[in-house]
Amino acid sequence: MASQTLPRQYLAVMAAFALMAAFAVGLRAVKAAEDDLPLRGDEAAYREEGGRLFGYLARAGTEAEARQVEDEIWRYWFRAPDPTAASLMAQAMERRGNYDLAGAVEILDELVVTAPDWAEAWNQRATIRFMQGDFTGSLADVEETLQREPRHFGAMAGMALILTQQGRIRQAQAILREAVEIDPFLRERALIVEVPEKDI
Repeated sequence: MASQTLPRQYLAVMAAFALMAAFAVGLRAVKAAEDDLPLRGDEAAYREEGGRLFGYLARAGTEAEARQVEDEIWRYWFRAPDPTAASLMAQAMERRGNYDLAGAVEILDELVVTAPDWAEAWNQRATIRFMQGDFTGSLADVEETLQREPRHFGAMAGMALILTQQGRIRQAQAILREAVEIDPFLRERALIVEVPEKDI
Protein backbone atom coordinates (compact mmCIF):
# COMPACT_ATOMS: atom_id res chain seq x y z
CA MET A 1 0.00 0.00 0.00
CA ALA A 2 1.49 3.32 -1.00
CA SER A 3 2.14 5.74 1.82
CA GLN A 4 0.24 8.57 0.15
CA THR A 5 -2.95 6.47 -0.05
CA LEU A 6 -2.81 5.01 3.44
CA PRO A 7 -4.23 7.92 5.46
CA ARG A 8 -7.43 8.45 3.45
CA GLN A 9 -8.27 4.77 3.07
CA TYR A 10 -7.24 3.90 6.59
CA LEU A 11 -9.19 6.75 8.17
CA ALA A 12 -12.31 5.65 6.31
CA VAL A 13 -11.97 2.11 7.64
CA MET A 14 -11.22 3.37 11.14
CA ALA A 15 -14.28 5.62 11.07
CA ALA A 16 -16.47 2.63 10.26
CA PHE A 17 -14.82 0.59 13.01
CA ALA A 18 -15.31 3.47 15.44
CA LEU A 19 -19.05 3.47 14.87
CA MET A 20 -19.26 -0.32 15.22
CA ALA A 21 -17.05 -0.30 18.30
CA ALA A 22 -19.06 2.41 20.04
CA PHE A 23 -22.27 0.50 19.29
CA ALA A 24 -20.79 -2.80 20.51
CA VAL A 25 -19.46 -1.25 23.72
CA GLY A 26 -22.85 0.37 24.22
CA LEU A 27 -24.63 -2.97 23.99
CA ARG A 28 -22.17 -4.58 26.40
CA ALA A 29 -22.48 -1.66 28.81
CA VAL A 30 -26.27 -1.68 28.87
CA LYS A 31 -26.33 -5.49 29.18
CA ALA A 32 -23.81 -5.46 32.03
CA ALA A 33 -25.78 -2.76 33.83
CA GLU A 34 -28.90 -4.93 33.55
CA ASP A 35 -27.17 -8.01 34.98
CA ASP A 36 -27.54 -6.90 38.62
CA LEU A 37 -23.88 -7.63 39.25
CA PRO A 38 -22.50 -8.06 42.76
CA LEU A 39 -20.35 -5.32 44.25
CA ARG A 40 -16.59 -5.66 44.07
CA GLY A 41 -16.20 -6.55 47.72
CA ASP A 42 -12.73 -7.40 48.99
CA GLU A 43 -10.18 -5.67 46.77
CA ALA A 44 -7.56 -8.40 47.05
CA ALA A 45 -10.07 -11.04 45.96
CA TYR A 46 -11.32 -8.75 43.20
CA ARG A 47 -7.80 -8.26 41.83
CA GLU A 48 -7.14 -11.99 42.03
CA GLU A 49 -10.29 -12.64 40.01
CA GLY A 50 -9.13 -10.15 37.40
CA GLY A 51 -5.77 -11.85 37.09
CA ARG A 52 -7.49 -15.18 36.57
CA LEU A 53 -9.80 -13.79 33.87
CA PHE A 54 -6.99 -12.14 31.95
CA GLY A 55 -5.05 -15.38 32.16
CA TYR A 56 -7.98 -17.17 30.53
CA LEU A 57 -8.11 -14.48 27.85
CA ALA A 58 -4.43 -14.84 27.02
CA ARG A 59 -4.86 -18.61 26.67
CA ALA A 60 -8.06 -18.52 24.60
CA GLY A 61 -7.68 -20.89 21.68
CA THR A 62 -10.54 -19.66 19.50
CA GLU A 63 -12.34 -16.42 18.80
CA ALA A 64 -15.55 -17.80 20.30
CA GLU A 65 -13.74 -18.70 23.52
CA ALA A 66 -12.13 -15.26 23.65
CA ARG A 67 -15.51 -13.54 23.23
CA GLN A 68 -16.89 -15.46 26.20
CA VAL A 69 -13.96 -14.40 28.37
CA GLU A 70 -14.23 -10.81 27.13
CA ASP A 71 -17.85 -10.74 28.25
CA GLU A 72 -16.81 -12.01 31.68
CA ILE A 73 -14.16 -9.29 31.87
CA TRP A 74 -16.67 -6.60 30.96
CA ARG A 75 -18.92 -7.82 33.77
CA TYR A 76 -15.88 -7.81 36.05
CA TRP A 77 -15.14 -4.19 35.10
CA PHE A 78 -18.76 -3.19 35.67
CA ARG A 79 -18.82 -4.41 39.27
CA ALA A 80 -19.22 -1.24 41.28
CA PRO A 81 -17.31 -0.40 44.46
CA ASP A 82 -20.48 0.53 46.39
CA PRO A 83 -24.28 0.74 46.01
CA THR A 84 -24.28 4.47 45.22
CA ALA A 85 -21.83 4.01 42.37
CA ALA A 86 -23.83 1.04 41.08
CA SER A 87 -27.02 3.10 41.08
CA LEU A 88 -25.41 6.00 39.23
CA MET A 89 -23.93 3.68 36.60
CA ALA A 90 -27.32 2.02 36.07
CA GLN A 91 -28.93 5.43 35.60
CA ALA A 92 -26.24 6.50 33.15
CA MET A 93 -26.58 3.31 31.12
CA GLU A 94 -30.36 3.67 31.06
CA ARG A 95 -30.00 7.15 29.60
CA ARG A 96 -27.43 5.93 27.15
CA GLY A 97 -29.75 3.11 26.11
CA ASN A 98 -32.39 5.77 25.42
CA TYR A 99 -29.83 7.76 23.36
CA ASP A 100 -29.80 10.57 25.93
CA LEU A 101 -26.03 10.98 25.69
CA ALA A 102 -25.94 14.39 27.37
CA GLY A 103 -27.96 13.03 30.28
CA ALA A 104 -25.68 10.02 30.57
CA VAL A 105 -22.58 12.23 30.67
CA GLU A 106 -24.17 14.40 33.35
CA ILE A 107 -24.60 11.36 35.59
CA LEU A 108 -21.13 10.05 34.79
CA ASP A 109 -19.72 13.45 35.72
CA GLU A 110 -21.13 12.83 39.18
CA LEU A 111 -19.97 9.21 39.20
CA VAL A 112 -16.30 9.94 38.53
CA VAL A 113 -16.38 12.27 41.54
CA THR A 114 -18.27 9.80 43.72
CA ALA A 115 -16.14 6.80 42.71
CA PRO A 116 -12.93 8.26 41.25
CA ASP A 117 -11.03 4.95 41.45
CA TRP A 118 -13.57 3.01 39.38
CA ALA A 119 -11.98 2.62 35.94
CA GLU A 120 -15.23 1.77 34.18
CA ALA A 121 -16.84 5.04 35.24
CA TRP A 122 -14.14 6.90 33.32
CA ASN A 123 -14.28 4.48 30.41
CA GLN A 124 -18.02 4.85 29.94
CA ARG A 125 -17.74 8.63 29.95
CA ALA A 126 -14.89 8.32 27.43
CA THR A 127 -17.06 6.20 25.16
CA ILE A 128 -20.03 8.55 25.28
CA ARG A 129 -17.83 11.61 24.75
CA PHE A 130 -16.41 9.84 21.70
CA MET A 131 -19.95 9.29 20.41
CA GLN A 132 -20.60 13.01 20.92
CA GLY A 133 -17.50 13.90 18.90
CA ASP A 134 -15.62 15.21 21.94
CA PHE A 135 -12.34 13.46 21.11
CA THR A 136 -10.24 15.59 23.46
CA GLY A 137 -12.47 14.87 26.44
CA SER A 138 -12.74 11.22 25.47
CA LEU A 139 -8.98 10.81 25.23
CA ALA A 140 -8.52 12.41 28.65
CA ASP A 141 -11.01 9.94 30.14
CA VAL A 142 -9.31 7.00 28.40
CA GLU A 143 -6.05 8.03 30.03
CA GLU A 144 -7.78 8.12 33.42
CA THR A 145 -9.20 4.65 32.71
CA LEU A 146 -5.81 3.19 31.86
CA GLN A 147 -4.22 4.68 34.97
CA ARG A 148 -6.68 2.60 37.00
CA GLU A 149 -6.88 -0.48 34.74
CA PRO A 150 -3.82 -0.76 32.45
CA ARG A 151 -5.22 -3.98 30.93
CA HIS A 152 -8.39 -2.31 29.65
CA PHE A 153 -8.28 -3.48 26.04
CA GLY A 154 -11.54 -1.65 25.31
CA ALA A 155 -10.09 1.68 26.41
CA MET A 156 -6.90 0.98 24.49
CA ALA A 157 -8.84 0.26 21.31
CA GLY A 158 -10.79 3.47 21.87
CA MET A 159 -7.58 5.40 22.29
CA ALA A 160 -6.30 3.98 19.00
CA LEU A 161 -9.46 5.14 17.23
CA ILE A 162 -9.13 8.64 18.66
CA LEU A 163 -5.44 8.91 17.82
CA THR A 164 -6.17 7.82 14.27
CA GLN A 165 -8.91 10.43 13.97
CA GLN A 166 -6.28 12.96 15.03
CA GLY A 167 -3.85 11.69 12.39
CA ARG A 168 -1.49 10.18 14.99
CA ILE A 169 -1.36 6.83 13.24
CA ARG A 170 1.99 5.65 14.58
CA GLN A 171 0.80 6.09 18.16
CA ALA A 172 -2.53 4.48 17.31
CA GLN A 173 -0.80 1.43 15.87
CA ALA A 174 1.45 1.13 18.91
CA ILE A 175 -1.48 1.14 21.34
CA LEU A 176 -3.37 -1.36 19.18
CA ARG A 177 -0.43 -3.73 19.33
CA GLU A 178 -0.32 -3.38 23.12
CA ALA A 179 -4.03 -4.17 23.30
CA VAL A 180 -3.61 -7.30 21.17
CA GLU A 181 -0.88 -8.52 23.51
CA ILE A 182 -3.54 -8.49 26.23
CA ASP A 183 -6.42 -9.74 24.06
CA PRO A 184 -5.06 -11.72 21.08
CA PHE A 185 -8.53 -11.98 19.53
CA LEU A 186 -9.39 -8.28 19.92
CA ARG A 187 -11.77 -7.31 17.11
CA GLU A 188 -9.75 -4.21 16.31
CA ARG A 189 -6.69 -6.32 15.55
CA ALA A 190 -7.88 -6.19 11.94
CA LEU A 191 -6.86 -2.52 11.92
CA ILE A 192 -3.17 -3.23 12.52
CA VAL A 193 -1.14 -2.25 9.45
CA GLU A 194 2.46 -1.65 8.56
CA VAL A 195 3.03 2.08 8.86
CA PRO A 196 5.39 3.49 6.20
CA GLU A 197 8.74 4.77 7.41
CA LYS A 198 7.86 8.25 6.22
CA ASP A 199 5.61 10.08 8.67
CA ILE A 200 2.02 10.20 7.50
